[in-house]
Amino acid sequence: MIVLQYTMLEQYGIKKLYDENSGPMVVVGLSGGVDSSVSAYILKWQGYRVIGLFMRNWEEKDGDGFCTSEADFTDAKRVAEQIGIPYYSVNFSKQYMDNVFAQFLRGLGAGFTPNPDILCNREIKFGPFLDYANKIGAEYIATGHYCRVQNGQLMRGLDETKDQSYFLCGLSREQLSRVIFPVGGLKKTAVREIAEQLGLSTAKKKDSTGICFIGERKFRDFLKTYFGNQPGVIKTLDGVTVGTHTGLMYYTIGQRKGLGIGGRSTSAGGKSCDNTSSVDMRWFVVAKDIPNNTLIVNNGECDELFTNQLTAIDFNFMAELPKTCTAKTRYRQPDQECIVTTDGKDVIVKFKNPQRAVTPGQWVVLYNGDMCLGGGQIKETSR
Repeated sequence: MIVLQYTMLEQYGIKKLYDENSGPMVVVGLSGGVDSSVSAYILKWQGYRVIGLFMRNWEEKDGDGFCTSEADFTDAKRVAEQIGIPYYSVNFSKQYMDNVFAQFLRGLGAGFTPNPDILCNREIKFGPFLDYANKIGAEYIATGHYCRVQNGQLMRGLDETKDQSYFLCGLSREQLSRVIFPVGGLKKTAVREIAEQLGLSTAKKKDSTGICFIGERKFRDFLKTYFGNQPGVIKTLDGVTVGTHTGLMYYTIGQRKGLGIGGRSTSAGGKSCDNTSSVDMRWFVVAKDIPNNTLIVNNGECDELFTNQLTAIDFNFMAELPKTCTAKTRYRQPDQECIVTTDGKDVIVKFKNPQRAVTPGQWVVLYNGDMCLGGGQIKETSR
């Protein structure tokens, strides 16, 4: 077991809160990654009574090793033993299938591009996970997300390059009041340094990327298991047929690669716009005609690919919305200035500058400085 090093964390501004193992009980979600590993260590050092919990959300097993849950659990177990905390494994795969994956498939089938990561956080990582913590008498849950909570509000993580508040915009105030983000006030480099100094087994483990149920497979190959081929035509904005597609669910707004119609120019029926060159040979998806199962494309980044306004449905209000704020319509997008109005449920976002490839089904998340104001699913866009 690792000997707790008191001075090491203090240099990063982390303070001890309780005598050893005398603080409130907290259940930390151990994913088998470095962020949750360091989170567990910080909580233990601060004096919390820490329990590690590994969540199994996807059970698929195959010969190609697409699902890494067994390896991740081994890493989580090893870290818990190094730190000296009890650990357990729970299976939330049914809840994930019913509340996340099924909704993901419905959205794709309706022509949207859903974000399962936001749903997973809301429905699993801060849903059944919190219920589990309640059952064993824990006062808090904790995760390795790069976010902060200040005065009951969700704030961006200190490391702007790793901030994950976008993915937590669906949390309720009740959920937020019970969560601790131990690494939210640290840079990723500091988290790595702490893990290496401690000799944690996950110190050099690569960050996970992508959606857990897809893994390293190609997105389209995975979805064909559920949708098969649903072919239709590809048309330009002028109505000229330039190819065929295998199913609208396999494409997203702004997509350029994988269309199978390379080598054509605007003379083949494309629409040249003011903000693109007529010699631009690249085709982009600009819309989906769901009723007619038609994919709409254009040569170059034409005006139709840009949005001035969107409507978000089922908005989760985490704070009162000011008239002006900033917005993200995808993770890692720089903040965009906007004006917002609401009828109390849906939110209309009008951008100062046109936004590229705003996609129905994705989420728009609003900010006031570092404070996350909430988010909602994009229903429709307009120029």
